[in-house]
Amino acid sequence: MNSMEAKTKKRSLLAGEKSYEGKRSKQDDWKLVHKKYGDGIAWSRGAMIGKGSFGSVFLANLKKPKSKYSYYPPIMAVKSAEVSASGSIQKEKEVMDNIRGCPNVIKCFGDEITNGEDGQMVYNLLLEYGSGGTLADLIKKSGKSLPEVDVRRYTRSILRGLTHIHKKGYVHCDLKPENVLLVANSRDGFTAKIGDLGLAKRAKQSKKNKLGPYWRGTPMYLSPETVVNGVQEPPSDVWAVGCIVFEMLTGKPLWFSEKDLTVDEILSRISDDENELPCVSSSISTDGRSFLKGCLSRKVMCRLRSNMLLNHPFVKGLLDDNVNEVDKSQKEVFDINNITSSLAFSHDDDDDDDDDGELWSSSFTDGSSYDGLSSWSEGDVNAIKSEESRRFHQVQKYPITLTVSKGV
Repeated sequence: MNSMEAKTKKRSLLAGEKSYEGKRSKQDDWKLVHKKYGDGIAWSRGAMIGKGSFGSVFLANLKKPKSKYSYYPPIMAVKSAEVSASGSIQKEKEVMDNIRGCPNVIKCFGDEITNGEDGQMVYNLLLEYGSGGTLADLIKKSGKSLPEVDVRRYTRSILRGLTHIHKKGYVHCDLKPENVLLVANSRDGFTAKIGDLGLAKRAKQSKKNKLGPYWRGTPMYLSPETVVNGVQEPPSDVWAVGCIVFEMLTGKPLWFSEKDLTVDEILSRISDDENELPCVSSSISTDGRSFLKGCLSRKVMCRLRSNMLLNHPFVKGLLDDNVNEVDKSQKEVFDINNITSSLAFSHDDDDDDDDDGELWSSSFTDGSSYDGLSSWSEGDVNAIKSEESRRFHQVQKYPITLTVSKGV
């Protein structure tokens, strides 16, 4: 054996040893994690799939997946943290209990305390598993903009989930591609569902005795009023939707820069009224550009509500528009004694009114070319809102009455 062959063999042996050590290290890490967190009564903890300041996320496999009595699906995601540090996850459980019932928000299957071998108690939140990863993963994997037909479908799903969250009286506060999960469905591959509600708050709820502006969430997706005044209400979530749609359509965040921006630089760009919003490529459809304007208006009064955006041509007319989606897996019991004899109507009750779609088409798809996002006017929004108000008052003239027979 010559010296060259000897060196090659030595390198091969060393590489083999390192590879073995790497595998052994992963196995050891897994044993330590399993020892620390433990398994549930009906499920076994699998591989770690995420980690954050709140704790860690694991796959969980049902111990008896074929049991017809099990409430749990065969595979779940389990968000875990030691009980002493689980305040954020427990808050998320409270919020998810209050907004349950929407197929466009990640489902919560409950919570459970497990015990590690060393005696530490671990809080676990059992959640629906997004096998397609996150929207951020998808954008990164594509390396460019997503097909507009997919953007429209994902956007509509996000808006449905967000409209439900707002109707329940909450503000998400941290909408971003990383918090939109892709869950497999039987129709078109994956459904985008809103997740991670650990930072959600009640609408109109302010932080008392705060010193200076206070906000929750990720700087890149914060709205101008949040950065300037610390105000986070439903319109702030709509701004975040605009940021997400922009990112899907362009492959880059709204405030993208070739050089890494500091948090202060990002916040400065968002808060500066003189700072023009990025231009949108002419390759994006007119409906797409119009939709972005409805979300990314610096003036809150000119930003459209999520239920209004659901009637925008950009997300209307997709294949399942007329399908009555019912989340059959969400087991809820309704007390008939709580049903009132007349229904109260709100602006949100006619989300799918076809006339709204016609109004959008006539008002905002005139074929004009938009390069920037700053030409959205108060007159445009007022036209929509006045027409919506007119329809609302028309509906109130014809109340629907439910009669519940005595003894039911």
